[in-house]
Amino acid sequence: MAHLLAIDQGTTSSRAILFDAGLRPVAVAQEEFAQHYPRPGWVEHDPTDLWSTVAGTARAAIETAGLTAADIAAIGITNQRETVVIWDRTTGQPIHNAIVWQDRRTADTCAVLKDAGHEAAVNAKTGLLLDPYFSATKVAWLLDTVSGARERAERGDLAFGTVDCFLIWKLTGGKVHATDATNAARTMLWNIETGDWDDDLLSLFRVPRAILPEVRDCAADYGMTRADLFGREIPILGVAGDQQAATMGQACFAPGMMKSTYGTGCFALMNTGADRVPSTNRLLTTVAYRLDGQVTYALEGSIFIAGAVVQWLRDGLKMIRAAGETQGLAEAADPEQDVVLVPAFTGLGAPYWRPHCRGAVFGLTRNSGPAELARAALESVGFQTRDLMEAMCADWPGAARGVLRVDGGMTASDWTMQFLADILGAPVDRPRVTETTALGAAWLAGWKAGLCGGPEDFAASWALERRFEPAMPAADRDARYARWRRAVAAVTSL
Repeated sequence: MAHLLAIDQGTTSSRAILFDAGLRPVAVAQEEFAQHYPRPGWVEHDPTDLWSTVAGTARAAIETAGLTAADIAAIGITNQRETVVIWDRTTGQPIHNAIVWQDRRTADTCAVLKDAGHEAAVNAKTGLLLDPYFSATKVAWLLDTVSGARERAERGDLAFGTVDCFLIWKLTGGKVHATDATNAARTMLWNIETGDWDDDLLSLFRVPRAILPEVRDCAADYGMTRADLFGREIPILGVAGDQQAATMGQACFAPGMMKSTYGTGCFALMNTGADRVPSTNRLLTTVAYRLDGQVTYALEGSIFIAGAVVQWLRDGLKMIRAAGETQGLAEAADPEQDVVLVPAFTGLGAPYWRPHCRGAVFGLTRNSGPAELARAALESVGFQTRDLMEAMCADWPGAARGVLRVDGGMTASDWTMQFLADILGAPVDRPRVTETTALGAAWLAGWKAGLCGGPEDFAASWALERRFEPAMPAADRDARYARWRRAVAAVTSL
């Protein structure tokens, strides 16, 4: 039993990665699933797709490694956050498609609450802002929209959960209805200071307490899997939302350390230790992790579109066949053209929080083509990251323009990482293991199982693959960033 299974349930695919006791990946399986867009700005997943791809990839990873369930000490789960699932406690059947974190359908509800003056109180309790990104208004929408759902919820017949919670329920055969502190902190229903579901918030968002899960530490006992799933029961011992799992996977255990994950979106977290730092620059104050009952906080900036802009080039414009083609196009782009793409396809996240604005391209000429558009798409990720870094440094004196640790699919592009270092004016460190989200989940489970050392031992094992040093002249950096800010201003004024 010297292996750990990490389940990484993401926005566009589910992955399972097997790690050995030294936290080295030995097998991986991945499967994409359908995205559903019933109306503009609405994004849904079929919960049965989430479950089937998780179960399927877990089995496939075990088989690929030539192992059996008897070789696995524990399972760790990491997941897309804020996405909402509500299901029947008796049958386990979801009452509706999952409403995804990207979904904007409750933007008007959030605006009404904001106009009524509720945002300050919500922010003080949760560290979050009134935005449809978070779970609370999605839960209320489901209860109000699905016939009979509110009455069933108040009777205790329904269960709510973020994706981790739904998977735990399915894996344990309905025996465990629980989530961890990092996922609870993203619902806008959980008080990050008291560490409990908040009655005032439940009343404001009209969510019955009866549907809520128990909240546990990130490294904790989440029950045993059904024996029929993998051939024997396996304990689930670690759970964290994807960005918090990546924070731990990057060994950002010291205050001031920063990481940024580039997946569908981009999420930058800065560890602030025991200090719950309130943001005056429209960032989020959130839970980085809770271990042994002790909460560590973070400042977070959320970008809705990062890797998704490359998917748009591939699937929307049919401009490329594979994501890796963007680097060659960007390198071939005309340096004299100043094309700027603001990828506000589902609104803008931090630090703007403008759910209704939409994307735009600026600076097109008759000679602009796929190369210039690809470069602008990749550069948009760097510009948005600088927006977050500027806000973090303004929010907290402990922040400095130090090294940024990066992970996720986009970090495979050397061109993108060099531009990121250039536009930030700071070193960018790419680790040897870039799948740090799954790594963080595996470490949590391994630590709880007694297979791995604690945070200090894990931090000592973090290994650098490459450091990107800034090379762009400061004047060019500032001019390019100023052009980006003007483009954003134009989009948000529409």
